[in-house]
Amino acid sequence: MPLLLTLLRRIGSAIPSVFGVILVTFVLARALPGDPAAYYAGASATPDSIAQIRSQLGLDQPLIVQFFGYLGQLAHGNLGQSTSSGQAVLSDLIERLPASIELTLTALMFALIVAIPLGIWAATRPGSWVDHLCRLLVTLGAAFPTFFTALTFVYIFYFQLDVAPEPLGRLSEIYYTMPPRVTGLLLIDTLLAGDPEAFRAAFAQLILPAISLGLFALAPIARVTRAAMLEALGSDYCRTARAMGLSRGRILFVIALRNAALPILNVLGMVFSFLLGANVLIEKVFAWPGIGAYAVNAVIASDYAAVQGFVLMMALLFIVLNLVVDLFASMADPRVRYDD
Repeated sequence: MPLLLTLLRRIGSAIPSVFGVILVTFVLARALPGDPAAYYAGASATPDSIAQIRSQLGLDQPLIVQFFGYLGQLAHGNLGQSTSSGQAVLSDLIERLPASIELTLTALMFALIVAIPLGIWAATRPGSWVDHLCRLLVTLGAAFPTFFTALTFVYIFYFQLDVAPEPLGRLSEIYYTMPPRVTGLLLIDTLLAGDPEAFRAAFAQLILPAISLGLFALAPIARVTRAAMLEALGSDYCRTARAMGLSRGRILFVIALRNAALPILNVLGMVFSFLLGANVLIEKVFAWPGIGAYAVNAVIASDYAAVQGFVLMMALLFIVLNLVVDLFASMADPRVRYDD
């Protein structure tokens, strides 16, 4: 019961933030240069036809009327109609979200596999070459923009070495058959369809964009892991464990790592939500059909409904991620209580 009440309280406290996101996004979307009615009408449209389309889209009404109309649509679960795709925004986002989730999860897994052992190793040898290597990788990972890393990887591994597939989406439908959509995650769906060739091809397409995105996430995870492990290893309970004769592995991976898990979990929630937004440029470089590329196209086309739907979905995902991180934090550290 305390858990349920806390979740309800935090969801209630998030409602003003969501409303603020809706309001700010609505205003900023209409401040974008360009006219969605003109874009929808085409290059050969006349001023009369553009005015007619603007009236059909409701863009000739006062902003306050448009805003309350948009709130009414949201109350019925309707994010509006995309003028660029001609489909419902909610359908577009649901169709493209699994591609972004798959890319983000793979990038995060890569970052975790590299960053956490590297941070632990650096914490056990402060001032050594391993510690300096960790700091160097953290600095380099945070210094280069994701699109620069992605373009560099494409140039080296595709154009020069020819060991990576052509960066054209999740799976080439010329050579492989798309599996039936079950989860939307292509790696899982190809396994469920019993198609190992398509799985290997989809995984090969995923490697470069995931590493390009994961390198940026590696920096904060390794930095926080190193700092948290240094603090834990220098604490009284670790010194007591050493005096009691406990093995080095038990002290490191059971006692110290568990106590260092809370700051690591907190930064994971922040990194994951950041990666969902940061994969916009990665998706454009690799022609990845996710919500990031969809948002870029919506901004170019001044597609108000698509831009607003994308930002609202990201805000809701961020709130859900924070709740999930809080749950895992309470499991990792009993000092975190729900009724605080």
